[in-house]
Amino acid sequence: MELTINGQRYTVADEPARPLLYVLRDELGLTGTKFGCGAGICGACTVHVNGQATRSCQTMIATLAGAQITTIEGLADGGLLHPVQQAFLELQVPQCGWCMSGQMMTAAALLATNPTPTHDEMIAAMRYNYCRCGTYARIGRAVMRAAELMKELAGWSRIHHQNAGG
Repeated sequence: MELTINGQRYTVADEPARPLLYVLRDELGLTGTKFGCGAGICGACTVHVNGQATRSCQTMIATLAGAQITTIEGLADGGLLHPVQQAFLELQVPQCGWCMSGQMMTAAALLATNPTPTHDEMIAAMRYNYCRCGTYARIGRAVMRAAELMKELAGWSRIHHQNAGG
């Protein structure tokens, strides 16, 4: 079976009832996606499937033919961190770090569809990602900071494009 992950095609064992999480970690070595609860509750295993935040522990590979899958390893653009990754680093959000890739993937999916969320919209989008260390306030600040960074990047890109004659 073929899967497209982080823009790259992979041929994986054709076991349709196998969760994506196990393929990512055990077969492909993409260990940034974490196993948390195994029941789709905690969010540690969140990846993007066609841009949507998706629990990889509950997503069987049989459902992914033709899908575009993005993991935390594919969130950055080459050497440039995604604004969510930059904000989480800038604000020193992680404590133990176990939930952080899922937190960042959920935040990135939110900001892709709503680049200027209100505080309440951010809370609603992030509410099903759990953090055993309780860094929720730092996570929230980082998501809102990432929205600011995205706005700044959009402004810079627009100015750069105009100056380049585009």
